[in-house]
Amino acid sequence: MTSGVIRRVLLSVGVIGTGQWLLSDVVHVPGGGLGVAAVAGLWWLSRSPKQPRFREPASLKGWIERCELVLNQFEELEVVLELQGLRSPREKELRRIEGFDVPLSVGVVATEGSGVPATVQLQQALAGAASLDLCLANPLPVTSTSWSWPDDLQELDVLLHVLPLPLRAADLLWLDQLPADRPVWLLLRSSVDRSAEDHLEALRCQLPERWHQCLLPWSGEAIELRGVLQPVRQQLMRAERVREGTRQRLLNNLHRRWQADLETLRRERFRLLLQRSQWIVAGVVIASPVPSVDLLAVAVGNGLMVKEMATIWSCPWSSEVLQVVARQLGSAALAQGVVELSGQALLGLAKLDGASWIAAGAMQGLSAAYLTRVVGVSMADWMALNAGVAEPDLEELKRQAPLLVARAAEQERLNLAGFAQQAHEWIQERNSCTPA
Repeated sequence: MTSGVIRRVLLSVGVIGTGQWLLSDVVHVPGGGLGVAAVAGLWWLSRSPKQPRFREPASLKGWIERCELVLNQFEELEVVLELQGLRSPREKELRRIEGFDVPLSVGVVATEGSGVPATVQLQQALAGAASLDLCLANPLPVTSTSWSWPDDLQELDVLLHVLPLPLRAADLLWLDQLPADRPVWLLLRSSVDRSAEDHLEALRCQLPERWHQCLLPWSGEAIELRGVLQPVRQQLMRAERVREGTRQRLLNNLHRRWQADLETLRRERFRLLLQRSQWIVAGVVIASPVPSVDLLAVAVGNGLMVKEMATIWSCPWSSEVLQVVARQLGSAALAQGVVELSGQALLGLAKLDGASWIAAGAMQGLSAAYLTRVVGVSMADWMALNAGVAEPDLEELKRQAPLLVARAAEQERLNLAGFAQQAHEWIQERNSCTPA
């Protein structure tokens, strides 16, 4: 057993007794659960987790099931937040995509200044693909502030993107914004001064590898267009496969949009949890004879808050993953001096009511509460980025943890006066509960 683990175990023994007193005499919760939770949190931090792997749905059925789970989350929030109409309209949208069964569609799009084949030429070149709708989109601007593809192209099964050679900067920017799951063919119009092969060789050096198999060089002669578009016709011949891919892509987009809708509702519920948890942590720190607040605050915060946060965000993460995320964010917060900075800031606000703020151990407890608050907010940000959308990348977390914590600390520092007021009220309430 390492010295770090021994320190955790010794610290947990001291917390058991104080946790029992805190629950029974301060917050009036029967039983000694908080002390046990603190010990469990410390043991939880000392374990060596495995790196789990998650997979996004790889089938239409899987995406429908995932969306059904999100619908259930909306239904749960209807009850918790006493809201109406969260599930019903979204369920109708899900059923529409699930039964999406119109003729296959090909969208022809180009940037401003690029020549597009005539509609008759395209119809003749694609003839043979049954039940096909041909849609000519408005030209994409060469100057833009968002570079976001139009929403009316989302439900098209295949895109035929007409591009001039050589590519312009705007063409590359539009290509960068196309998701990897969009079926797209690049129809390349060569200039007369260079051969198509010369253009293609230069283009392969410019474009990511994902586009190398989607290049369709075209001289601009109408008689050649049908032969050039042969790969497009072959893809459209597999109508059921193309349509299933479209449904999956639309469900993926729907799922992401729903996750964004859920976030506002989840943050409301999370703030209530955070306010409760931070003062429980503060109470344990004040009651504990151990002078250090860092490990204790993180342990109690993990034990009482993190798992409930996973429930709020519907994260199907194991306790090992929660352990890694919380420990990484807690370490980043301590490395950035969150406890020291919060202590200095709170001392500056102590003038609000000196009689309450100079109570023994109050400043230490408030610093622990603030640490729990910052770690909780950064944890919520990470869950919002990963829950139900993609598997958590723990290596990426190591890189992002300092930024997440810094952003959360700055956010909470801007609201430090509000936190101080809450702290003032909490200390007054605690003093009123203390036996004379």
